[in-house]
Amino acid sequence: MKAKVCKANDLPESTMKSFDIEGEPLLVAHVGNEFYCIADTCSHAMAYLSEGELVEGCRVQCPDHAAIFDLKTGEALSLPAVSPVETYPIVVEGDDIVVEINAG
Repeated sequence: MKAKVCKANDLPESTMKSFDIEGEPLLVAHVGNEFYCIADTCSHAMAYLSEGELVEGCRVQCPDHAAIFDLKTGEALSLPAVSPVETYPIVVEGDDIVVEINAG
């Protein structure tokens, strides 16, 4: 299913925000003129990645233990995280940012 998360101009370049979509916390980031969507929960310690920082381009750092995840692939790039986080397809339709999630 597709879900509109916000207007593109509501998420300025080099920012990220958490959205609750169908009960799932998702992080949407705007980096390098692209939008990315990943699960907003660290695979290591259940912290919200959206409370961390964007680092080194298309990466987010967890606020609890500094694990870094790739926004494009969800891959865990540093310890203590070893498991990836889920990624979601995202597009801009007109002025809207739309994410596609699997129907439960």
